[in-house]
Amino acid sequence: MSSTQFHSPIYQIFDEAFNQGNLDVVDKLLTPDHSAHNDFGGVPNGPQGLKCLIAMFRNAFPDLHCILEDEIRQGDKLAAHWTMSGTHKGSFLGNPPTGRPVDAQGIIFARTENGRIVEDWTLVDKMGILQQLGLVPQS
Repeated sequence: MSSTQFHSPIYQIFDEAFNQGNLDVVDKLLTPDHSAHNDFGGVPNGPQGLKCLIAMFRNAFPDLHCILEDEIRQGDKLAAHWTMSGTHKGSFLGNPPTGRPVDAQGIIFARTENGRIVEDWTLVDKMGILQQLGLVPQS
């Protein structure tokens, strides 16, 4: 499915914030009291937390590119499958750069109000990333 078919807040966050580095868009697409549920401990809730997470990924993978592969909407709920690729040139989860490329997948489920994300549940294939970087053995 072509990502040009999506115009949701999830699509905008991946396209404008993750891909282009425009972190200001996060304030427009998340509510101030946004609640995030993910496996990146220590990241605060709200727009500032997502900005920190995006900055961490963009610093670790300066050529980061995310694609929204599929999205489902039902009422105030969104679900999406996305992929990311990039080259490990900065610290990632405390690990120094390896120079290796990565391709990973993720899913996100979000609840919206008035077109803004109020709460989301995100899973990223961190194990796959760490294996591709040679930091965790392949199983």
